[in-house]
Order: sequence, then structure tokens, then C-alpha cells
Amino acid sequence: MSLNKKQIQYLKGLAHPLKPVVLLGNNGLTEAVVAEIDYSLNHHELIKIKIPTDDRVSKALIVEAICRETASIKVQVIGKTLIIYRQSPEKKIRIPKI
Repeated sequence: MSLNKKQIQYLKGLAHPLKPVVLLGNNGLTEAVVAEIDYSLNHHELIKIKIPTDDRVSKALIVEAICRETASIKVQVIGKTLIIYRQSPEKKIRIPKI
């Protein structure tokens, strides 16, 4: 699934008031963290994740790994916060077709 700019803007607007659901710890991206992200995506569809690293390269690798492992779409990365989206079977969020 791919999203156009209008759809990504819509999701950014929905994500603005959300609090981070998953916080990565000192161990980084583990299988347990990926399982928790997967569970949260099934429940919420749109979530924020805190990535506590200042290194741009390692943060980019973590973001790429999260999106790949959870089959989700990166909506936005602001500072240490990642916003991802994955549609669940219940389709809780209606994305405009524009």
C-alpha cells in the first residue's frame, strides 16, 4: 500500500494529538519491541514510537527495520518520534481517496 501526499497530510493531522505508544529502550529494536509495535498497529492503525538515539544513521536503520518487520508505512519522523500507519482488517481510519 502506498499513500499520496494528501493522504499522508491527513494521517499527520490525525497523529498530532497522539502520545507515543511504544518506547525503544537501551536494548534497541528487539523481537519483543517489534511484537509490541505489531500489536499496537493491529489495535490503533496509527501510532507514534519514540526512538531514543541522536545518531541519524542508526535512527534511519531502525525506522527502516520497523517498517519492514511490521509491514507498515512511515508517515513522518520528527526528532526522536516516528509515526507509522498500517491498515487493520476493521479499517478504523478512513483515508480520503484524493
